[in-house]
Amino acid sequence: MESINPFEIVKQQIDKCAEIMHLDPSITSMLKSPVRELHVSMPVRMDDGSVKVFQGFRVQYNDARGITKGGIRFHPEETIDTVRALAAWMVWKCALLDLPLGGAKGGVICNPKELSSYELERLSRAYVRSVFQFLGPERDVPAPDVYTTPQIMAWMMDEYSIIAQKPQFGVITGKPPALGGSLGRGDATARGGMYCIREAAKVLGIDLSKATVAVHGYGNAGYHAARLCSDLFGSRIVAVCDSMGGASSADGIDPEAARECKLSTSTVCGVPDTELISGDDLLEMDVDVLIPAAIEGVITSRNARKVRAKIVAELANGPTTPEADDILYENGVHVIPDFLCNAGGVTVSYFEMVQNFYLYPWTEADVHERLDKKMTAAYHSVVNTSREYGINMRQAAYVRAVERVVEVMRLRGWV
Repeated sequence: MESINPFEIVKQQIDKCAEIMHLDPSITSMLKSPVRELHVSMPVRMDDGSVKVFQGFRVQYNDARGITKGGIRFHPEETIDTVRALAAWMVWKCALLDLPLGGAKGGVICNPKELSSYELERLSRAYVRSVFQFLGPERDVPAPDVYTTPQIMAWMMDEYSIIAQKPQFGVITGKPPALGGSLGRGDATARGGMYCIREAAKVLGIDLSKATVAVHGYGNAGYHAARLCSDLFGSRIVAVCDSMGGASSADGIDPEAARECKLSTSTVCGVPDTELISGDDLLEMDVDVLIPAAIEGVITSRNARKVRAKIVAELANGPTTPEADDILYENGVHVIPDFLCNAGGVTVSYFEMVQNFYLYPWTEADVHERLDKKMTAAYHSVVNTSREYGINMRQAAYVRAVERVVEVMRLRGWV
């Protein structure tokens, strides 16, 4: 796999968007720079009595459109440039879905798999203490991301409330429903992607009830994507994979069987009645829908010409490099770009913020209906922009999002 700096990809994408929109260089420069970022060192008492120092970050990339919003990752390979890139994508994501929010992201360099529940709790609370002054229901609202869970969000919310000396359920989203979390949040990222896939299939004339689907990455988003493709559309899941390898079957794979295999063996490689397949081979399968749902930079100039899927639905952040984007577009592959396709998570997190502000929870059916409307409108906005400008879907998504951000920056007198 090519060595890729995700923030360099962000800057390349902004430059291309600025070229299409004929933006002033000063505006482009502002869009390529976070408005503020915080680096913290957090000493945490471990179960054996020792103290370990963890490094963490919080980047508030652009707050022109409102309160910043974005997840917190716990990952052993976390970097500040990854956090910057993810924060930038959150800006475009919120703007594209027309949410009154800016974009942020947080991260801690750690391996949660090596930490006990007590150590995870102490680390979660330490992070909140370190960034407390930057957070708040009317300032910056975090959410779960890679290797963070509703329980971790609950600990963080509680720590913030202790420091603030009052209940502050609205400071965090992705919480358990008993603490003000929204129903429908668990599968929101994947479900939002499904609404986009449904609309793309209409545009392309694909019958999803007869479609084949391959899912690259079988974490939370990947599992729910496979399950929903099967349940909502009747599509056949012919391949799934994770970091250790994958499984394929022309007859179809039961998403629940793959999940059980993953839970019991830590990989999907041993799903009954399937053949082993590598993650690289999965990306090149002849399927109707390919869903990258793992990490950034998996579709590159090296393998883009071998991608045979009709639709690439990016549930992961940054799975396709700019060079690969051009190749896929030339080859007629319909890409649903990440900050459109995976925007269901932040959209339902926004719904959770609204419910917390109003102290009035919605039903799951309400959440699904509102999410469907938001995702469908955003998808067709991007398709129409792509046709209007004669540009690929990612460039079109950028144009729509950046138009909205720049408009507010001008109205506020920033530029």
